[in-house]
Amino acid sequence: MTNICDVAIIGAGPYGLSLAAHLAEAKIDFRIFGKTLESWREHMPKDMLLKSEGFASSISAPGGVGSLSGYCAARGLPYADEGKPVPLDLFNAYASWFQKRYVPQVEETRVASVARNGQGFALELETGERLTAKYVVMAAGITWFAHTPIALRYLPDWAASHSYAHRDVSRFKGRDVAVLGAGASAIDLAALLADSGANVQIIARDESVRFHAAPADATPLKRIGNPRSGIGPGWRSFFCADMPLAFHRLPEALRLRITRRHLGPAPGWFMRKRVEGRIPMQLGTEVTGATALGDRVELSLADRTGMRGTAIFDHVIAATGYRPDLTRLPFLPLSLLSEMKMVENTPVLSDRFETRAPGFFVTGPAAANAFGPLMRFMVGAEFASPRIVAHLKRKLDAAAVASAPLKQKLSPLPSTSAFVSSRGRAEASAPESP
Repeated sequence: MTNICDVAIIGAGPYGLSLAAHLAEAKIDFRIFGKTLESWREHMPKDMLLKSEGFASSISAPGGVGSLSGYCAARGLPYADEGKPVPLDLFNAYASWFQKRYVPQVEETRVASVARNGQGFALELETGERLTAKYVVMAAGITWFAHTPIALRYLPDWAASHSYAHRDVSRFKGRDVAVLGAGASAIDLAALLADSGANVQIIARDESVRFHAAPADATPLKRIGNPRSGIGPGWRSFFCADMPLAFHRLPEALRLRITRRHLGPAPGWFMRKRVEGRIPMQLGTEVTGATALGDRVELSLADRTGMRGTAIFDHVIAATGYRPDLTRLPFLPLSLLSEMKMVENTPVLSDRFETRAPGFFVTGPAAANAFGPLMRFMVGAEFASPRIVAHLKRKLDAAAVASAPLKQKLSPLPSTSAFVSSRGRAEASAPESP
């Protein structure tokens, strides 16, 4: 490893690993930093099932190799493209294999700071090492983007937390726990809490829990009316998943509206039987305040009709999702952020994922406002990675040509003496003028 490289990747989740695999295939010099699959291994509820179907749960490598289906087939493990949810433990084992097979050079350290310098970007690692990269690609995933409602933000840690903090909930056995939210994180966590012996209640603003529909029979007629895509069935999802460049060209206001509204909170279809009739739900209800009372926490609640009330719990977990916000990244200085054009604290991107700060690229969930809901799922790396790599290769090749020594493409001119001698012989042999 040297202190200068062509590309530095920040993040070693599905998007970072995918990009690294494509860069390696293109023989581009790179370094990749981050704890491999940190969010998946340390922050997702154990025993959970992935919401994405099997065919959309692979990390991308060139040529379609390294897929989850291939991994399972080689080991005789149960797998189906649709209709058989992927266990988290299986995905983590697959991801570890993928990393060792295709991206063995992951450096499990964080980037402490990034700043522009004369050669591109200066990076400092938590180890104290400093290096220069010509280009930087941020693939930071959801690590920094957990969203907690304002009502809970000033409670002490013992009273409230975010679902990101809970892979194991066994410590809540026998305790009263409120889970806020109606999406996959909330439903998965509530089911795990109930399994662990907690007295759990779901509280959500939504008036219903919108479970994903179970995969329909894949008849050609049904596929026409409800086509399959990597982010779910239906023509709207198909457009977002299969035409991200067309999405990128939509007017900004429309892109933002679709990204906000499409694929809202929605647990997997397989979770319905684990919560309905088993876990109390207070839906259509908003938390308007929270107060620590002794060793418990009191929530102030209001429903859609204006009715107000309170409820007391031992702990409250905000399973309220993630909101990408580049200003929350501790390694990005204001000087670099000020070079970028931002919308809703996410970067405006070119159709090749480059920010307005030349040489700085963003992929993964932070690119959703530019390329749509596809970027919220790992399947989006199948589109993003080869596109970024092709662009970087063109830029690096062009720079190599520009910096190469100028080569004389014509034959060298003869020396002056040779020119004179040749001219003299020609003149001597020429006929005299009359």
